[in-house]
Amino acid sequence: MPDEVVMQKSSIPAAKLNTPLRFITAASLFDGHDAAINIMRRILQSEGAEVIHLGHNRSVEEVVTAAVEEDADAIAVSSYQGGHVEYFKYMVELLAEKGRPDIHVFGGGGGVITPEEMAELNDFGVNRLYSPEDGRAMGLQGMIRDMIERAGVKNGSPRCLDLAALGKGDPAALALVITALENNSLDENISQQLHSLAKAKASVPVLGITGTGGAGKSSLTDEVIRRFRLYSGEPRIAVIAIDPSRRKTGGALLGDRIRMNAISAANIYMRSLATRGGDSEVPASLPAIIDACKAAGFDLVIIETPGIGQGDAGIVGMADLSLYVMTPEFGAASQLEKIDMLDFADVVAVNKLDRKGGLDAIRDVRKQVQRNRQAFNESPKQMPVFGTIASRFNDAGITALYQEIIHQFSSKGLTKFTCSCSPVEQRVSEPGEAIVPPERQRYLAEIAETVRGYHGAVAKQVVIARERQQLQAAKSMLGDQGDEAQALDLLIAEREQILDPRANKLLADWPMLKESYRGDALVTHVRGKEIRTTLSRESLSGNHIPRVSLPDFVDQGEILKWRMRENLPGHFPYTAGVFPFKRAGEDPTRMFAGEGDAKRTNARFKYLSAHSEAKRLSTAFDSVTLYGFNPNERPDIYGKVGNSGVSIATLEDMKELYDGFDLCHPATSVSMTINGPAPTILAFFLNTAIDQQIERFTTDKGRAPNVGERAEINAWVHENVRGTVQADILKEDQGQNTCIFSTEFALKMMADIQEYFVEKRVRNFYSVSISGYHIAEAGANPISQLAFTLSNGFTYVETYLARGMKIDDFAPNLSFFFSNGMDPEYAVMGRVARRIWAVAMRERYGADERSQKLKYHVQTSGRSLHAQEMSFNDIRTTLQALIGIYDNCNSLHTNAHDEAFTTPTEDSVRRALAIQMIINREWGLAMNENPNQGAFIIDELTDLVEEAVLQEFERISERGGVLGAMETGYQRGKIQDESLTYETRKHDGSYPIIGVNTFTNPNEDETVITPDLARSTDAEKKSQIKRLRSFQKTHKASSADMLVLLKAAATNNDNVFAVLVEATRHCSLGDITDALFEAGGQYRRNM
Repeated sequence: MPDEVVMQKSSIPAAKLNTPLRFITAASLFDGHDAAINIMRRILQSEGAEVIHLGHNRSVEEVVTAAVEEDADAIAVSSYQGGHVEYFKYMVELLAEKGRPDIHVFGGGGGVITPEEMAELNDFGVNRLYSPEDGRAMGLQGMIRDMIERAGVKNGSPRCLDLAALGKGDPAALALVITALENNSLDENISQQLHSLAKAKASVPVLGITGTGGAGKSSLTDEVIRRFRLYSGEPRIAVIAIDPSRRKTGGALLGDRIRMNAISAANIYMRSLATRGGDSEVPASLPAIIDACKAAGFDLVIIETPGIGQGDAGIVGMADLSLYVMTPEFGAASQLEKIDMLDFADVVAVNKLDRKGGLDAIRDVRKQVQRNRQAFNESPKQMPVFGTIASRFNDAGITALYQEIIHQFSSKGLTKFTCSCSPVEQRVSEPGEAIVPPERQRYLAEIAETVRGYHGAVAKQVVIARERQQLQAAKSMLGDQGDEAQALDLLIAEREQILDPRANKLLADWPMLKESYRGDALVTHVRGKEIRTTLSRESLSGNHIPRVSLPDFVDQGEILKWRMRENLPGHFPYTAGVFPFKRAGEDPTRMFAGEGDAKRTNARFKYLSAHSEAKRLSTAFDSVTLYGFNPNERPDIYGKVGNSGVSIATLEDMKELYDGFDLCHPATSVSMTINGPAPTILAFFLNTAIDQQIERFTTDKGRAPNVGERAEINAWVHENVRGTVQADILKEDQGQNTCIFSTEFALKMMADIQEYFVEKRVRNFYSVSISGYHIAEAGANPISQLAFTLSNGFTYVETYLARGMKIDDFAPNLSFFFSNGMDPEYAVMGRVARRIWAVAMRERYGADERSQKLKYHVQTSGRSLHAQEMSFNDIRTTLQALIGIYDNCNSLHTNAHDEAFTTPTEDSVRRALAIQMIINREWGLAMNENPNQGAFIIDELTDLVEEAVLQEFERISERGGVLGAMETGYQRGKIQDESLTYETRKHDGSYPIIGVNTFTNPNEDETVITPDLARSTDAEKKSQIKRLRSFQKTHKASSADMLVLLKAAATNNDNVFAVLVEATRHCSLGDITDALFEAGGQYRRNM
C-alpha cells in the first residue's frame, strides 16, 4: 500500500489493558549514589512492575528519552548531588515538550531535598518526592506500593495512535503502537496497514542477536551499533531488546538499555520488551513490532533476545540474519553438538575471548560450524565465526564482525550499507596485554595462604622459644652438674637450631628495646642526624603517661608472639601503626572544604587551617568536576555547578583554589577526592605547584628562570610535593560512583601516572588512594569494605608488576582510605589492614620496609549521618573519630553533622574539626599512642576480622581475581545485598539508630525549620562559566593541537599522563574528557 494511503489513517484510540506498569529508574546527572535506586528497582520488580533501569549519572534528556521510547508509566529518580530543583523541573517540562506530560515523576534524595523544595517541586508537577520521614513511616515496601498505586492513576485523556506521526519516525507514536501490539489491543485494520507498509520496505534488514546468558550480548550489540554510526553514515536504527518476565510476580528487569552507550542519538530508537509469561524467548507480538519499526522508516532493526540455553533458536524465523553470541566456557567440545543455534546462526561470535582458552574455543566452534554445514571443502577459518572482546574499546574482532554483517546483508539482497573503515582481515581480536596475566589470577588466594602460613610459622616459633626458655629454667634449677644437665643442654641446642634467626633477634633485642622506651627520651639517628623523641606526656595530676606502652611479658613465647603479630608502632608487621611516634605538633586532622567556586573554597581552607602549622587540605569537588565535565548553562548542568563541592574546570581555577599555600612545604599536603578525571585534576595540581615555585624564583631573583633552571625547579617540585589523588577506578566500578572511562583505559592511565611518578622520583605524593570509603557508602559492611579495598590494592600491585615496574618503586606511592562506622569491626580496621599488607609485601612480594607500610587514612562514616535529629550525628562522628585515632590512623577527616542534606556550613565544619582537636588535645588517653594494644577484645577482633578478610580473598580468587569478579558483578552484588540488609533492619527497627527508629523526637510533628544551606550562588556559577569561556578563548589554537597529541598518545599506547601534564596548560577539563572518550572509550554501566 502506498505511503500516502496509510498516512490518511490516524488518531485511533489505544487503551492500555491491565498490564504491568513500566518504570524508568535512574540516579540523576553526575550522581553516583545508585545503591538506593537499585534497592527500589528490585522491590518494584518484586511488586510486578517492569523496570527499565538506567543506572547512575543520567541526564534529564536521557531519562525522558528512555521514558518516551519505552512508553513508561512513571519515572523514579534518586538525586543526592544537589541541583535537584532544576533537574526535576526540567524533567517535567521536557516530558510535556515531548508530548508525554502524563508520565508520573517520583524522586528522593535522603535528606538532601528539603521540605520547602519538595513542596515547590510537587506544585510544579512532580507526583511525589519521598523523604527520610516517609521511609521511616512507610518502610521500603510501603513507599514502593504507594508509588505503584499513584502511577496506576492515568493522567490526562487517553492517548491516540497517530500513524502519520509514526511514518515520520516519531518515537512516542512508535512506542504507543508497540505497547498496543504487546497488549494485543491494536485494531486489525491498523495491523494490516502496518504489515503492508513493512512489506514495501522488505529490504530493511532485521538482525537477530541471541546467545547464552552472560555472554555480553548487550555490550556487543552496543559496539555493533557504534560501528554502524561511525562507518555507515549514521543510519536510522531500531533496537528491540527482550528480557524474561518473572513467572511468580509478573515483574521484569529490562536490563539491556543500561549497557548501551551508542544509542544517545536522534537516529537510534530503543525499546525494551518483557516476554510476559510466554514459553519462548521471544514474545508472540515480535513480528508485528518489527513491522512497526520498518513502517517508522528505520534502516536497520536489531532484535536482542534473552540469554538462552542450548536448544532455543526462536529468533531465527524472524530475522534476516541471526547472530549467536557465546563465551569460551562451554565445556568439552562435544557440548557444541547440543547447541541448536550453531545449526541456524548466520554468524557466531565467541565473545570475552581474553578469557582462558579463548583461542582453543574459536578453533572448536569453527570446526563444529563446519561439520554442521557439511562445508568440508572449506577451511574452518573461513567459517563465519569471530573472536571478540566487546568490553575492549575499538576491538578489531567487533569491527570484523560488523563488516561481515553488512556483507551478508548485501549478499541477501538487503540494504547495502556503506563502510568507511578499512577491511579487517583477522576475524579474531588481538590478544593485547592482560591487565593481570592469566597465570597470576590466583594472587589473592596466594596472599591468603601467605598470611596464614606466616601465622602458622609464628605459632611454631612461639612453642620453640617457650620450650627453650623452660629448658633453660629447668637447667638453672637443677644446677650445672649431672646427666640431667647434659641432656638439657642437648635439648636446648636443638631448640636453638630450629629457632628462626629473625625470631631469635627479636627476643635478643627485646630487653634493650624495652629499656629504651622506659627513659625520658628516645634517641635515634636518621641519615646522620640525631632525633630526640620525648617518651611521655604529663597529665594535669602530674603523672607521666607513656606515649607508647609496652607489655610486661616474662614468657619468651608470649614476647615473641607479641613481637611477630603485634610489635611496637613502627615495627613489622606494623599492626599498631607504621611510624614509631606521631609527629610532634601535627595532629592527623584533615581540613576538608569544597563549595562554590575556587575563591570561596580557598577562603574556607584558610579559615580551617589557621590554627595549625600543618596544612592538610582535603578537597571535595562538585559533581560536574567529578564526572569530568565543564560547567555550563541551563538546563541540566547549571544547577550542579559548585554544589556538593568546588567547581574546577581549568588550571587557572586550580591555582586560585590553592592560592596562598606553599604546595611544596614539608607541612603541607593536599588530598583530592576525585576518581574518573583524576589524571587531569592531578596534572592541574602539578602544574600549579610548578608555577608557584617559578613565581617564587622570579620574585626572589628579579628575573624569570632560564631553561635549565626551569628543569631544576620542575624536578624539585616533583620530589617535594605532598598529598594524594584518589583515582581508584576499581572501587568506582564496584561501588558505581564516578566511572567515566572504560575500565581498561582507566587502569592504563593509573599505571601511566605511576610510571611517570617513578621516572620523576615522586616519593611523597600517592599516585592512588585506594578507597574503601565509597564501598562502605554504597552499602558494604566493614568486612567487605576491608576485603574489597585490600584486594583492589593487591590488584594494582599485580597490574604494575605486569607492566614491568619494580615493587619498591611503586608500593610506597599507594595509600588506603577507609570509612569508620559504628560496627565493632571498625575498631580494628587499620590493624588488620596493616598486618595483612605488611606480611604479604615482605613474605610474598619480597618488598622492602618502606613498601611494607600501609598508610591508613580514615573518614568518619557518611552513612551514619541521618537527616533526622541531625545534631546527634556529631555524637556518632566523635565515637568514630576516637576509634580512628586509637587505631593510629595517618590522617582523619570528621564529617560535619549537616552533610546529611547539604554542603556543610562554616560553623558545622568548625564543630567537626573541634571533635578531633578535643580528642587529640583534651582527651587524656590520647596522650598514649597505642591504647588498643593489650586489650583482649581488640586482639580477638583482629584475628576474627583478618580471617574473614582472607576468606573473602579466596572467594574473589575463585572468580578470577578482582577483575574477574567485577565482570560477574560479584562485588557490586554483595555491596547491594549488604546495603539492603542494613536498610531493611533500619526500617524494621532491629538495627537501632537513636533518633531515627528509636528514641525519636516527641515533637517531630512540629514544623521542620531548614537550617542554612551552603550552596553555590548564581554569581559563582556564572563566574565559573565566564572564566571557562575566557580560558578556552585564550587557548583556542593551542588547545586543538594538544587534544590531537593527547588522543594520539592514547591510541598509540604511549604514556597518556606525560602528555596530559602539558595538555592541562592549554585545555579545559571537559575538553580533555571528550577527547579521551574518543580515544579510550566511555564507561559501560552495569546493573
